[in-house]
Amino acid sequence: MLRVGLTGGIGSGKSTVAGVFEVLGIPVAYADREAKRVMTEDPVLRQQIIHHFGAEAYTGRQLNRSYLAAQVFTDTEKLALLNSLVHPATIAAGEQWMEQQAGRAPYAIREAALIFESDSVRHLDFVIGVFAPPTLRMYRVLQRDKLTREEVLQRMKNQIDEDIKMKLCDAVIYNDEQHPVIPQVLSLHEQLLQRAAAAL
Repeated sequence: MLRVGLTGGIGSGKSTVAGVFEVLGIPVAYADREAKRVMTEDPVLRQQIIHHFGAEAYTGRQLNRSYLAAQVFTDTEKLALLNSLVHPATIAAGEQWMEQQAGRAPYAIREAALIFESDSVRHLDFVIGVFAPPTLRMYRVLQRDKLTREEVLQRMKNQIDEDIKMKLCDAVIYNDEQHPVIPQVLSLHEQLLQRAAAAL
């Protein structure tokens, strides 16, 4: 089974593209959801986060996302620390999920913004990038999330340059409202099916 990554900057529309693959019957794991789950359910990780960021990082059993975001998105050292705690647990959970998909589908997808930054690319056979211009990404995030323009810019700065990221990918889907997404996904789906068949 092929292990495929799907990445792109904040607001690029990764989840929209992932949803099209899911309609085609391809299993998709979402790194953000997996990270939130392990941060809540993994007792060792939970204790590490409380140790470094304080008891306010949790409200009862739930992760206090707004508190943590306020701590890390304006402080690169704290963000790097949080990522160093969360990424290994999330990558391990993703690997376990990938193993469970073997035999169920010709390929499976891990959707994640930080595939290259977290080094999870080492566990993948093929990486798809989702590209949208910065102005469109900004518009989408402002419409979707309760963030200020400055907060969105800060998050964009914490991800590697989009042009560099797309060059590192094996294929790019343009989600820029100029190129229809579905035909691009269908074409890539056929390519991935052929690759998966050739790898058997």
